[in-house]
Amino acid sequence: MKRIFQASLVTAVLAASAFAIAQPTGYAGPSAKPSPGAGRYAGPSSVPLVTVKHLLDKGKDDQVARLQGKLLSHKGGEDYEFADASGKITVEIDAKHFPAGVTIDHNTVVELTGEFDKELVGESGFEVEQLKVVGK
Repeated sequence: MKRIFQASLVTAVLAASAFAIAQPTGYAGPSAKPSPGAGRYAGPSSVPLVTVKHLLDKGKDDQVARLQGKLLSHKGGEDYEFADASGKITVEIDAKHFPAGVTIDHNTVVELTGEFDKELVGESGFEVEQLKVVGK
């Protein structure tokens, strides 16, 4: 009886491993391309469009917001300097959030949706969950 149990356990583990290996993976690095047919929502949003100044002055930690402006420079890693007409803020953008095949420079107008990271001491920032190109 013990052997049957062990054989069943080994079979279950092997089956689970094969299933896990066959699953598509998520983010695979900066050169990863989205899977064909991967879509995203493109309709209206109820997330408020705010300015950098408003977010820095009145924003709450983990507040979901949208910003519209330009990425001025790459600060290293996933950090970029973002600016709109009201001010500047450091934004964190994972490589998977950049649209495939689109070059974004300091003249490209983008809309960022994400969460405000309010710091009591030090620099507050914005963690981007979606980046959309608005214009050049």
